[in-house]
Amino acid sequence: MLVLTGADVEAVLDRDALADAIAAALSQASAGRSSVPPRVAAEAARGGLLAAMPGALPDLGALGAKLVSVFPANTDRPTHQAVVVLFDPHTGTPTALVDGALLTAARTAAASAVATRLLARDNSAVMAILGTGVQARAHALAVPRVCGALREIRIAGRDVERSETAARELSDELERPVTAVATWAEALAGADIVCATTHSPDPVVRREWLSAGTHVNSVGFNTAGREVDAQTVLDAMVVVESRASALAPIPAGANELLWPIRDGLMEATHIHAELGELVAGTRPARTSAQQITLYKSVGVAVEDLAAAMLVVITARARGIGTIVDL
Repeated sequence: MLVLTGADVEAVLDRDALADAIAAALSQASAGRSSVPPRVAAEAARGGLLAAMPGALPDLGALGAKLVSVFPANTDRPTHQAVVVLFDPHTGTPTALVDGALLTAARTAAASAVATRLLARDNSAVMAILGTGVQARAHALAVPRVCGALREIRIAGRDVERSETAARELSDELERPVTAVATWAEALAGADIVCATTHSPDPVVRREWLSAGTHVNSVGFNTAGREVDAQTVLDAMVVVESRASALAPIPAGANELLWPIRDGLMEATHIHAELGELVAGTRPARTSAQQITLYKSVGVAVEDLAAAMLVVITARARGIGTIVDL
């Protein structure tokens, strides 16, 4: 079995190739060429969860599962920690164990980059990042790669000092200015692209703060709340990775969608498309420059399988990682 640490994953990760791999995997899933049950989770101490995400992607020769813990109260270590295990699809023998923390952040942001490429306006110039954690960094590294006209990046969080620190660090890493702003509303004012990456139980994306034509990526997860308000969902063209997963009960689904349905504000048919359908061209993308578009991500196992397969193949070719016998 090949074991890849977080440092190994960082050494072999190609974000452009990852976005292409994620796009292909989601297209295969939307075409019915995968086996991906909705996520399940066990409740743990301190409000934590341990979730299991198995899946099979035959076109890629991928069979595996991710185990991910979500402990929002963590301060001395990441709130999300994970491992991905790959198996031989013909024999069921474990073949690789991959640190899943960076992999999860990178594949989530890569899917947002795919959604942005398909749904944002070509002349999008201003991007707002909501949140200052791991996913904020991942989105800052991934999404601008598909935005040729981008000229301004803003970041906002619950704590202004953390926002300023994140802005400095991202400015250095991206080698372009990133500006910290004080409020969610200030970050969203006039933004063409929004990346919401928070654990907030209260909406950080509100319809009155959005301009016409904005594209929103929402990847935040909170079992007790939602980071996008109902009016934004109702007014937007909504795209998800998987209808089955997005509409499944928590911990698989998205309160952003489940709650308006529960409250009688919309039907499940309000979801316009799966992202894989847009990739394949079987459903249309944006229909006007004024349209608000929303990609609501819940994370599905085919993304983890595609990402893990990509880094494992590259690592084997470069002799990176450790071989162990179980």
